[in-house]
Amino acid sequence: MLNAMIHRELTTLLRRRRMVVLQVGLAVLFTVLVAIRWPTDARVALTGTRSQQVFQLFAYGLLATILLLIPVFPATSIVRETKQGTLALLLNTPLGPWRIFTGKLIAVLALGGIILAMSIPAACACYAMGGLSLYGDLFKIYLLLALVALQYAVLGLFISSVSNSVDAAVRMTYGTVLCLSVLSLGPHYFFQGTKGQLADLGEILRNLSPFAAMMSLTGTGDLANQGMITKVDLLSRFAAASLAISFVAAIWTMARLNHTLFDKSRPAGTISDDRGLPIRLFRRLFFLVDPQRRSRGISSFVNPVMVKEFRCRRFGRIHWLLRLVAVCAVLSLGLTYATTAGTLGWGVETIGGIMVVMQVALVVLITPSLSAGLISSERESRGWQLLQATPMSIARIVWGKLLSVILPLALILCATLPGYIVMVYIEPGMELQVKRVVICLAATAVFAMLLGAAVGSLFSRTAAATAGAYGALMSICALPLLVWLGRDAPFGHDTVEKALSINPVAAALSVIRMPGFQNYSLIPENWWFLGIGSVISLIVLIAQTYRISRPQ
Repeated sequence: MLNAMIHRELTTLLRRRRMVVLQVGLAVLFTVLVAIRWPTDARVALTGTRSQQVFQLFAYGLLATILLLIPVFPATSIVRETKQGTLALLLNTPLGPWRIFTGKLIAVLALGGIILAMSIPAACACYAMGGLSLYGDLFKIYLLLALVALQYAVLGLFISSVSNSVDAAVRMTYGTVLCLSVLSLGPHYFFQGTKGQLADLGEILRNLSPFAAMMSLTGTGDLANQGMITKVDLLSRFAAASLAISFVAAIWTMARLNHTLFDKSRPAGTISDDRGLPIRLFRRLFFLVDPQRRSRGISSFVNPVMVKEFRCRRFGRIHWLLRLVAVCAVLSLGLTYATTAGTLGWGVETIGGIMVVMQVALVVLITPSLSAGLISSERESRGWQLLQATPMSIARIVWGKLLSVILPLALILCATLPGYIVMVYIEPGMELQVKRVVICLAATAVFAMLLGAAVGSLFSRTAAATAGAYGALMSICALPLLVWLGRDAPFGHDTVEKALSINPVAAALSVIRMPGFQNYSLIPENWWFLGIGSVISLIVLIAQTYRISRPQ
């Protein structure tokens, strides 16, 4: 029975045409990662420096591939079967919850095994150059990648079991990946070298990130050590944390795979307008925006598509937006405190770089989830035909949908400005840099919104649209950093600068004079790229919406 479940899941995954394109693309990617740093002469250094440089770039590229590709498949597995009704049929078979879960998990891990197997020839080429050991380098790197694939596959299945829709499962999964791999490094960067509970918390959270373990294994050193020499076995710590998270998530997921999964009762709720006067006055004082108050009619001067998006999307409701803005404001105040406390030791530039990374990570996390499903969700739910039946033009429909993304992004960006204001107050000479950073963040938000909407309009399913939008945006933000890792050997300054000119994260870090990026001049080239990319994405979005609006 387990073999039948695995065969069913693998057949579903590998039968798609996109999997053939994916495998060919991965083979080309791994070949290019090794070829661009392969020695051009017949001599190889006895120290193995060039081999370690090639392997370092290859390892980071393989880790980025695992993080981008693996989570999307388990994230859509259970929730899609729940919506289609096939999960109920599976639960009525003798398979049982553990066989269903194990079959889906093994299928995803088999896909991860295919990715790792296709990278073995490139890894052997690195080993043939010398300077690498089978156990100390290759085995540990592949062990780390296997643990990463296992952890995020199990987390994807768990999130899929608790989600109500496919697109929400994809958003939550990629958000979890970003939080565990990138944002978990922030507290350690702030409080390292200090004593107290915050420093201990940062040390614990750092163990959750595969990037910290990867940097330790590839010889880059302890992540963000600020000149401090530390000897920590990050691989063992990450392995323990990864296995613990995977075990808890697996047990929890199997416990949820029963018939109660379909018996989700929702409270009927009570409209505040139908309650007594004392309760209405209390809720008016307690809530800035009462979520249970009856909504007013749509004014003739307001775009109805924008109002429809705000009222139908969970995080588009105004009370959710205010909660998100409040969280961003509290986070900005926390960063402001860290700025005032850490300026004497690190300098405003370093703290500003951390703030830029966290803000861009927030934009990259939220924007595709809002913009990718603007058109694809309507096509999937057959709501696009209803919009066509209204007297609104296609341009007004698209503009209303874009407004539903522009306003939340504007609120989020405004809520994170206090940290920069304090930076200018501490160091008045950074006023011009802060202004340029704000322009970079605004341009990044506009580009991410239009890119996500354009990529999402090419798909008819929301899950594929969301995954495609995340993949396109993260590729632009992450792949140029692989070239940056190879700066000075063998990539020259001009090559690295050209590669980073398309990266909005690197542009903001270069403006704030973050160590490692202060020698690159990426402005205004990055602004030109973001502007041209935004215009092209808008043209693609409009052309695609007009194409699908033609009579079928």
